[in-house]
Amino acid sequence: MRWLRRVLLALIVIAVIVFAIGWRLLAGSRPQANGTVTVQGLSAPVTIVRDADGIPTITAGNRADLSWALGYVHGQERFFQMDLQRRDAAGELAALVGPKALPVDENHRMHRFRVLAARELALMSPHQRALMDAYTAGVNAGLAHLAVRPWEYLLLGAKPQPWTDEDSILTIDAMFLDLNQDGDNARELNIARLRAALPRPLVDFLLAPSPRWEAPMQGGPTQPVPMPDASVFDLRGAPQGKVALARGTHAIALASAANTGIGSNGSAVGGKLAGGAALLANDPHLALRVPNIWYRAQLRYPDPADPHKTIELNGVTLPGAPALVIGSNGHIAWGFTNSSGDWMDWVRVIRNPDNPAQYKTPEGWATITQHDEVIHVKGAPDAHLTVDDTIWGPIMGKDGDGTPLALAWVAQDPHAVNLNLIKLETATTVDQALALAPTIGIPPQNLVVADAFGDIGWSIAGSVIPIRAGFDPSVPADWSKPGTGWVAYASPAQDPRIHNPDDARIWTANQRIVSGDALTLIGDGGYDQGARAQQVRDDLAARDHFTAQDMLDIQLDDRALFLARWQALLLKVLEHSNDPRLTALKPFVQDWQARAATGSVGYRIVRMYRGKVRENVLAPFAALASAKAKDFEWPSAEVGEYATWTLLTQQPSWLLDPKYKDWNALLVDSALQVAEALAAQPGPLAGKTWGRHNTAQIDNPLSVALPGWLAGFFDMPHDELAGDNDMPRVMHRAFGASMRLDVQPGNEAHGILEMPVGQSDNPLSPWFGKGHEAWVKGEATPLLPGPAKYRLTLEPAR
Repeated sequence: MRWLRRVLLALIVIAVIVFAIGWRLLAGSRPQANGTVTVQGLSAPVTIVRDADGIPTITAGNRADLSWALGYVHGQERFFQMDLQRRDAAGELAALVGPKALPVDENHRMHRFRVLAARELALMSPHQRALMDAYTAGVNAGLAHLAVRPWEYLLLGAKPQPWTDEDSILTIDAMFLDLNQDGDNARELNIARLRAALPRPLVDFLLAPSPRWEAPMQGGPTQPVPMPDASVFDLRGAPQGKVALARGTHAIALASAANTGIGSNGSAVGGKLAGGAALLANDPHLALRVPNIWYRAQLRYPDPADPHKTIELNGVTLPGAPALVIGSNGHIAWGFTNSSGDWMDWVRVIRNPDNPAQYKTPEGWATITQHDEVIHVKGAPDAHLTVDDTIWGPIMGKDGDGTPLALAWVAQDPHAVNLNLIKLETATTVDQALALAPTIGIPPQNLVVADAFGDIGWSIAGSVIPIRAGFDPSVPADWSKPGTGWVAYASPAQDPRIHNPDDARIWTANQRIVSGDALTLIGDGGYDQGARAQQVRDDLAARDHFTAQDMLDIQLDDRALFLARWQALLLKVLEHSNDPRLTALKPFVQDWQARAATGSVGYRIVRMYRGKVRENVLAPFAALASAKAKDFEWPSAEVGEYATWTLLTQQPSWLLDPKYKDWNALLVDSALQVAEALAAQPGPLAGKTWGRHNTAQIDNPLSVALPGWLAGFFDMPHDELAGDNDMPRVMHRAFGASMRLDVQPGNEAHGILEMPVGQSDNPLSPWFGKGHEAWVKGEATPLLPGPAKYRLTLEPAR
């Protein structure tokens, strides 16, 4: 017993020592918040004052020093996040985390973004390059001044590599990948596969948008696409097999499961509706993690046009870049949503039959350029990747007939990335901001602007917008004929814009916004079907006066208007059934609360029912495409709502899966599938709420490598979340509002800014997780930093 006590005591001592060492190392990687630090690279002292939530106010004597100091705080608090972003874009993750990241690296390395970054830097103006140099120096100084390297590197057994100017370009490239579905253009390939398997009129019907839900700002809804009759296609005579049908169902289900919800809302109301200055609201919906993608800051420096005035910026920055991305400068406020335009195309590469190393171009035969890309892999030999490059882009796929496909993507143009976003910092009117929009080197986005004079506007921000000619951009095409392909880039004068609409309201939610020539220019890269935009539009129309809180209320609107007709349909099915499995669902569907509320069982049932009906209606068509192309996937979860509802209401026998005797049988079977899926889960039906399903998983990317009891220390609480697709409050377990901003330029004191995660990813930081609870509950938190609690001075070395 004495021996056992000694062993237990020794184990306790060892555990305490290990805990103390771990605690000390973790604490050592926290940023320095107080005191004075002497640094190289500044022209004058810079102060970094933080409030209790860790939101810094950085005051500098010029923009270059501000860039240096912003890099310093990013390097101290967010370096690992920045490292992952640059490695993701460059295809260098495996060198840090090992072989599991190799497939991602192989895909992203095809774009050779690191090589492209050097070309983009060379095209920058001397002023922008100086800001980039200053930012890079600040990042590396901030990292070097940490007592212990960031904790993530301790866990990985790695050392952080210095930041470079190219890495800031790669940070923006990472946003191109994030906002363009990893740059694989799968949607276009799958549309082509669908057309190869089914008659064109049927495919057009299946892919058609729903006029019922569209909410453009220019022009009206599209004309309904007619349902094809039996002479065009008849499922009753189509070859069907259980395996093929299962693949079709799987293809639909995969698209639904992958649908985290196209997100991002951006809206504005004119000054006549807001008591003077215009009012902006922006809530970009992105993947949620610890730390958050954004870093809050107030940035202050003398106005270059008048040194007696101060530029004061409030909003969010993107660690890795030296700019305020979204926010207000007191004169204008601006925000972004993904445009969902068509920014990539597949090009059929016609090889020379006498020389496979050559391919056909409008100028004749050209030679494919090959690059041997070496990918370093932690704990394993280097991997080699051969990239075949064409004048249009790298060869990254094959068409249905085996023809190689090159990917043309605006992100691959050397003019696609620059620092012109910084010019918004000194803009004072909507007109100035809209004029800057076509020069800003970022992924093409909807830019929404409001100014202190009461004006509002919209345009596409993005420096590379292709003009197409001679081909159908929805499927792969041959560009080897003269005058075919991307024949030019749009001039600033061609950039579509909306300025002070008659109703003084602007709404963007990834929907189609324009019509006619403007739509031809922007294209269709997979628009949201519009229900969410319509709800925002109607919320805006329901008021004639707005405050920041009113705009936040719209962002938090979780009413299930899109599913209302599905609830009525399901209720009708249940009312005509005596099956106890279905009658058990009825009271919950009746009392579904008509919103994506955490406590609603009925909402979850209705949502599942729509999904099952959609699968059962579309599966036969997906099965035929899967039979021809085994890797077929349904183009997107947004595709098929119009066709599904049209088929349910018109009930054509020739387009019904032959396994059903009639359309009512399909509806009943779908309800039974929902009941069985819920019954397979543990617990009573009354406990199977939407919140139980929609539970937050806002985690640190490395917490998966930790024991469960420890991982929670690095993650946000796993709260039940209200909201869902097709409503303003888009919310999923790890996808949702990455921030919520509501602000009147010039009235920032009453502005609102919410974030799902605190400023730091270090759980020992005093501001780790600050703001999370308010974000979950939708409680307004102020845009402006609070009273100063910490003060750090950066002194230039003499």
